[in-house]
Amino acid sequence: MLSTTTTSHAYGIGVITVIVGLAVGIGYYQMFYIPEQNAKPSVDEHVLHPVKTTEIDMIIGSADPDQQDNFVPKLVNIQLGIDNHVIWNNNDDVAHTVTPDHRAEDSYSGEFGSSGVVMPGETYEFIFTEPHEISYHCSPHPWMTGQLIITKQRF
Repeated sequence: MLSTTTTSHAYGIGVITVIVGLAVGIGYYQMFYIPEQNAKPSVDEHVLHPVKTTEIDMIIGSADPDQQDNFVPKLVNIQLGIDNHVIWNNNDDVAHTVTPDHRAEDSYSGEFGSSGVVMPGETYEFIFTEPHEISYHCSPHPWMTGQLIITKQRF
């Protein structure tokens, strides 16, 4: 008895269909899904370019735990479109950080907090585009604390 083998083109067509489906899915993911997830939201120009900046100084002697003043001012009220560009100036002779007490992220500017230490004479800048309440500190000197209250423009 001879056995006959039958070949079917259906198997080949099925494999080709799966490959084409994968290629379309990967193409969609790379061309539409990823860019959409990474896109920054649109923000009004007056919020991105506020009328003035807010400056917070890390004053000389801030590394001393007995010193009451360190981030000056400690509590800052900020209005979007008015003074939401914040600059921390390290006027001390020691490196400091600007670290949020709890993770804080702005959908336009990204994650809040200095990426490393702010060396003496250097600055850390952040543009807030959304209302937040953020408490922050210096990691190496946890007694250094500050708070930001960011609100929408009142008028």
